[in-house]
Amino acid sequence: RIHVMAGRVPLGTDRAAVAGEMETTFIENLRYTADLLSQEDMIGLLEPINNRITDPRYYLNTPHHAAAILEKVGRPNLKLQLDLFHCQIMDGNLSRNLETYFPLIGHIQIAQVPGRHEPDSPGELNFPYLFELLESLGYTGYVGCEYAPKGDTLEGLGWLRSYWESRGLQHSGTRKAAT
Repeated sequence: RIHVMAGRVPLGTDRAAVAGEMETTFIENLRYTADLLSQEDMIGLLEPINNRITDPRYYLNTPHHAAAILEKVGRPNLKLQLDLFHCQIMDGNLSRNLETYFPLIGHIQIAQVPGRHEPDSPGELNFPYLFELLESLGYTGYVGCEYAPKGDTLEGLGWLRSYWESRGLQHSGTRKAAT
C-alpha cells in the first residue's frame, strides 16, 4: 500500500478557478499510477488532508471528494486512506462517514483532535467507540498512528496497552484466558 499524494493548489491561485484542471490532471495521474501499481500487486491510497489547519493548499480535503475521485478513476487497486483526524476537522460525523465510505477504505489513521496527540489525550474523539465501530463493520486492516507523541515511543503507545486491557486482551491482541 502506498499513499498517492494529490498535490497542492498553486500559490496565489483561486482554488475554484483551477479545480477542474486539477481534477482532470489528478484523475489522469491516478489512472496511470493505478496501472503501474497493479503490475506490482499494490494498492494506492488517497488521503484527504484537512485544509483548515494542516495544509490550506492541499487539493483533496474531504472523504466525499476522495470518493468522487475514486469513482471517476474506476480502478479497484485505489482505495481511501481515511485519517480520522482530518475527517473530524473537515466534516465530523465520523460514525456515518466510516459506515458510508467503509467499502472504499484501504487504511485508517488516527490522532486525537485538536492536538494531534495520542488517542487517550484530551480531545473530541472517543476512540474506544470508533474502534468498536470499525470492528463491527468488519475492518481487518491496520490502524496507523499519525500523531505527535508527548513522550518517547513506548510512552506514546501506552494508550494501546490500556485499551487492550479494557477489552480483556493481552499485548499481542489475543484474549486473556479466563481463570
